[in-house]
Amino acid sequence: MTAPSPQVLLVEDEPQMRRFLRVALEGAGYRYLEAATGQEGLNLAAQHRPQVILLDLGLPDMDGLDVMAHLREWCQAPVIVISARGQEADKVKALDFGADDYLTKPFGTSELLARIRVALRHADPGAAEEPVFTLGRWRVDLAKRQVLVDGQEVHLTPLEYKLFITLIRHAGKVVTHRQLLKEVWGGVAGAQPLYLRVYMTQLRHKLELEPSRPTYLQTEPGVGYRLRTEE
Repeated sequence: MTAPSPQVLLVEDEPQMRRFLRVALEGAGYRYLEAATGQEGLNLAAQHRPQVILLDLGLPDMDGLDVMAHLREWCQAPVIVISARGQEADKVKALDFGADDYLTKPFGTSELLARIRVALRHADPGAAEEPVFTLGRWRVDLAKRQVLVDGQEVHLTPLEYKLFITLIRHAGKVVTHRQLLKEVWGGVAGAQPLYLRVYMTQLRHKLELEPSRPTYLQTEPGVGYRLRTEE
């Protein structure tokens, strides 16, 4: 049986650009999906898990960099930014946010198709993303940014959620204080291990059955924290 052709998701608000790329991508044999807003793009990425994502930065509902940040919480598919922003600083920022490549508008069809082929060659075929993480009483929909405990939604603040997602990304491994401060607070001046203790305490009270004796959000004394995955 022949394997299905790779699927490409385009997140772009300009109708003319969507029509142009639809013709180019379908003509090259790719399965094609399109979204006109960032949220629609996130929903389609979670539902269909495309092999490559083409992402515009100037979207009507949210900045493309925010879309990238949300995607990288659970999705490892190659992302190629296609944008009219051509300054070096814009390119560097997009790559720092997790983009795999950057094309400045206007660009030719041949170059885009070549970049897609390169992205597909470099992609890990075994890295199938799972946008839903489950553990014990928890169910975390990473695409919807929704956390459920025993089927009931639990509200986490943005920093609590970012800390929780960072531990999920490294589930089963010890994550050091330094690494958590860098990934959650981004190296903000003044961020220190005390912040981690405060936010970890808050997470335990919201997520653990016995916060004082946590089953999953475990402390590694003097080193950091670990999300225990063994039942």
